[in-house]
Amino acid sequence: MKQFFPACQLRNLTLALAACAALACPSFGQGTNPNLIPEEQQKQNTDQQLKQRSLEQTPVASAPKVDPQEEAAYKAFYDAKAADADTRIQLGQDFVQKYPASHYAESVYAGLTQAYYMKQDWKDFYASGDKAVALNPDDAAILVMVGWVIPHGLDPNDPDAVKNLDKAERYEKHAIEVVGTMTKPASMTDDQFAQSKAALLSQAHSGLGLIYFRLQQTDDSVKELQQATQSATAPDPTDLFVLGVGLQSLSRFSEAADAFGRCGQIQSPLQDRCKQSADAAKKQAK
Repeated sequence: MKQFFPACQLRNLTLALAACAALACPSFGQGTNPNLIPEEQQKQNTDQQLKQRSLEQTPVASAPKVDPQEEAAYKAFYDAKAADADTRIQLGQDFVQKYPASHYAESVYAGLTQAYYMKQDWKDFYASGDKAVALNPDDAAILVMVGWVIPHGLDPNDPDAVKNLDKAERYEKHAIEVVGTMTKPASMTDDQFAQSKAALLSQAHSGLGLIYFRLQQTDDSVKELQQATQSATAPDPTDLFVLGVGLQSLSRFSEAADAFGRCGQIQSPLQDRCKQSADAAKKQAK
């Protein structure tokens, strides 16, 4: 059984992780996956994700005819602008209350998870995410999203801290398995599909890296964060900073300086600290 050891010497970093989650550092919705892209692009891609889900869930000719009111309710939810999280939440809640057994329910819960993320309503975010996963245990996008948020917003003093981290680890590892067996949707090009899978994997490794950081499993954390930051088109500065901390603790000072240096080139709340840490690691490497 894993044991959780609070990283007392890294309290400030713990606050930085929580702040990153609150500021929506990554985007969860490039096509059907998360990636580090600007917030405005995130809103557009959330719409794209819902559209993809809608296409994939369109009833086949032999299926029972869907209630036109149910179709209209789902269309209203889908058509609501991603930026208008309040409207999407209201429409989504109304939909699942009225049509709890709908074949669209998982898609709506996934959309609600996105909306609650934007609202920083973590209680409902987790509740909606778990409901989406219960309906579709192979929803890689939701698995990755929830698994990523848990270590960022974790309270080390929470008696369920280890339990939550174990859950996040299961989610991320299963998401990686699912990505490995994905088949390309007809609506996506080969390049789009490859980019979507790569982004999902990058974010999953990011989540695992921060989970292992929280558990003070430094070697595992470093390995995961190296994969996350090497494959990401726009690396998360928090990942780079935690990677630098891990490498520094392993006395791999030159590599730590490089990670801190990359972090210092990205505008973020950690930028100045990364620059200072890079200078310190360079001195240690001499």
